[in-house]
Amino acid sequence: MKVLIKNGTIVTAESEFIADLLLVDGKIDQVGNLTEVEADQVYEAKGKFVLPGGVDQHVHFSFEFNGAKVRGFETSNAAAVGGTTTVIEFVNQDKGRGLIETIDDYRKENAEGIAMVDYAFHGVVTDPSEQLFEDIPKLAEAGYPTVKLFMAYKGMFFHSDDDAIAKCMELGKEAGITMMVHAENADLIDMLQKKCIENGQVEPFYHAVSRPPIVETEATERAINIARLTDAPLYVVHVTTKGAVDAIKRAQAEGMRVFGETCTHYLLLDKSDLAKENFEGAKYVCSPALREEDDRNYLWQSIQKGWLNAVSSDHCGFDWAKQKHMGIDDFRNIPNGAPGMENRLGLLWTYGVETGKLTRSELVNLYATNPAKINGIDYCKGSLEIGKDADVVIYDPSGEYSISVESSLQGTDYNSFEGMTQKGRVEAVFLRGKQIVKDGKYTGHQGQGEFVHGKAFGLAYR
Repeated sequence: MKVLIKNGTIVTAESEFIADLLLVDGKIDQVGNLTEVEADQVYEAKGKFVLPGGVDQHVHFSFEFNGAKVRGFETSNAAAVGGTTTVIEFVNQDKGRGLIETIDDYRKENAEGIAMVDYAFHGVVTDPSEQLFEDIPKLAEAGYPTVKLFMAYKGMFFHSDDDAIAKCMELGKEAGITMMVHAENADLIDMLQKKCIENGQVEPFYHAVSRPPIVETEATERAINIARLTDAPLYVVHVTTKGAVDAIKRAQAEGMRVFGETCTHYLLLDKSDLAKENFEGAKYVCSPALREEDDRNYLWQSIQKGWLNAVSSDHCGFDWAKQKHMGIDDFRNIPNGAPGMENRLGLLWTYGVETGKLTRSELVNLYATNPAKINGIDYCKGSLEIGKDADVVIYDPSGEYSISVESSLQGTDYNSFEGMTQKGRVEAVFLRGKQIVKDGKYTGHQGQGEFVHGKAFGLAYR
C-alpha cells in the first residue's frame, strides 16, 4: 500500500519545509519533491502542517481508586482524533509477582485486540520484593524499559519508600532502565489533609491546600539526591511548580541526568478551578494539584527553554456524576485524575504555537519526538524519518472550534477543557500508513493498535 501526502508543510523537531511524503507498507519511504511518484492514495495537504504522530507517555487506562475504575483502551480512539498515535500506559505490579509477568498479562487482557492506537507500558512498583529486583535487569528485553515509583500516597499499596527508590535506581542504571518518580512528600500531605478535615474543610479546593507546592519541591529535591547518591538518571513526571523545575535545573547544571515532563492541564488550568461551585471543582482534582498563574507561566518558559522536555496528558478517565462524587463529603475520597488525551495537541497548538510561546518545531519535540526518545521507542516512533513507522498527522490551522464533552470520545461525562477555544484541528491521521482519522472523525477500528517494544538506554542515558 502506497500513500502520497503532497504539498504539506512538514514539521520536524529541528525545522519545517514544504515537501511530499511517501508512505509504503506502513513505513516512511521518501521525503521530497515526489511529483513523478504513483500511489494508491494521494492526500493533498497544501496549506496544512504534516506532523509526526504524537506519543503520549503518560496515560492511565487501568487506574482504580476505592473501587472506581477509569475508562480503558476501548476509548483510545480519542487519542487518535487528537493526533496521538502511541500511548504509554502505567501498569501496577501485582503483589507477589514481578513486573514483567504482571505487564505481560495486563497487555494480553486489556490492550491486545482492543487498543485503537499503538501502545507501550511503564511498570509501577507496588511490591519491592526480590522478584521485582530480579526483574529490573530483564525489563528492556521484555520491552518495558521504564519504571515508575510513587513517593506520594502514604498508606496506599503503591507508595515507595526512599530505600526502594534507591535500590531500583542502582539496579536500573546498569540495565539502561529509566526510573520515573511521582514526586510529592506523602507524610506532609497526610498531615495537611488531616488538618483540613479537622477544620471542616472538606470541599475539592482543599485538595490543593493540602498539597501545596512545597510538598512537590521537597520530594523532587529528595529524588534528585537519591539519583545523585546512586549516580543514576532520573525522570520526574508531571512537574507543576517553579520550585520543582528549579531543582531539576540545578541538577542539570551540575551535569546530572535529570529530566522532567509537565502536562497540558498544568499549563492551562489553575487552582481556582477547584473552587467552582456545586462540586464542579471535583472535576479538577488531580495530583499534584493545580497551581497558580506564576507557576503556569514558569512551566511555559520551562518547556520552551528545555528544562522540561515533554508535555503529556496524564489522561485518567473518571466520571464526575458518580465516581468523583465519592468525595462529596471528604475531598480525600475524590478519585484523582482527569481526561485529556484527546485535547493535548490542539491545546498546545492553540495556546502555545498560536500565542508565540512555542514554535511548531518545539511543539513536535514536546509532544512526539522527545517522548519517543525518553521511552526507547524512537527507533520507530516520534519523527518523520525514512524507515520509521508511517504515523502521520495532518493539522489544518484554519477555523476555530469549541472543546466540548458532547463531541469527545474519551467516554467520560465531562471534559477538563470544556468551552475552551481550539484554533485549527487534526484533520487526518495515519497509523503505520493506514488512515484512521478523516475530516476530524475516527475511521479506524478496535484492535488495530500494536505493542511497541521499548528499548533500553533511552534519552536519560544519552
